[in-house]
Amino acid sequence: MAPRPTPTVRQRRFGAELRRLREAAGQSAPRAAELLGTDRTTISNMEAGRFGISEQRLRRLASIYECDDPTLIDALAAMTGGRSTGWWDEYRGKIPPDFLDVAELEHHATSLRTLQTAHLPGMFQVEEHARALFDLFIPAMPRLEVELRIAQRQARHTVITKNPPVQYLGVIHESALRMQVGGPRVAKAQLRRLLEEGERDNVTLLVIPFRAGAFPMAGDSVLYAAASSPHLDTVQVDSPIGAVFFDSPTQLANFRRRLDAVEQVALDPQGSRDFILEITRDL
Repeated sequence: MAPRPTPTVRQRRFGAELRRLREAAGQSAPRAAELLGTDRTTISNMEAGRFGISEQRLRRLASIYECDDPTLIDALAAMTGGRSTGWWDEYRGKIPPDFLDVAELEHHATSLRTLQTAHLPGMFQVEEHARALFDLFIPAMPRLEVELRIAQRQARHTVITKNPPVQYLGVIHESALRMQVGGPRVAKAQLRRLLEEGERDNVTLLVIPFRAGAFPMAGDSVLYAAASSPHLDTVQVDSPIGAVFFDSPTQLANFRRRLDAVEQVALDPQGSRDFILEITRDL
């Protein structure tokens, strides 16, 4: 089997969980390889996400590691399956891989929580809003790449409309709502889009007004992608150098607590809707 040259975040996440299971069992890589009937290099490649693994082999490893969490084992088994691809793979090699990793995490998530303080949620951005953002890049990007990024960003919305749809809870700061990206006309169209999306049964949008003052993670852009087993949750945070991903149990627990605290200072769903509507009317 040829190794993957560039494993995706989800593939690396799968491998990291295999490593955690082995370490929790007190097994060395050579010993695990011996019990599985393979070599140490194969174990290392699986744990780095460079090699795929069959469901049968995954369940054999779980038995070797004496994992007694059937929910986790089933969730890991669902992450096997060979060389299946998603819609985002058509953009591979054309736009940065971080964009594709986020789309893959969203697609496989059981629920999503986001915090946006300077920008609006990507999957809800109208085309003109997204184009205005990408046009701000310095140095300017080639027009083709801009259009590809816009198309990929809009395609992410499928997680909201698929059957069954993902449950989405997004917290947006007032600063992001009032920033007139693309000018007043585009800003009004964008806020109307948010109001429409907030009407969906699986979408909850909460607003933090300026008057709420300071709050945890102020200034951050955070995506919390929940999996069918909490052990496999993943967090993505924007940074000046690209997306940063977190998946250790301690990190995940801290992000859950922080997001809980952020949601406590936000307006309730109806108050948030009224707040967005008021800003829209002022444009």
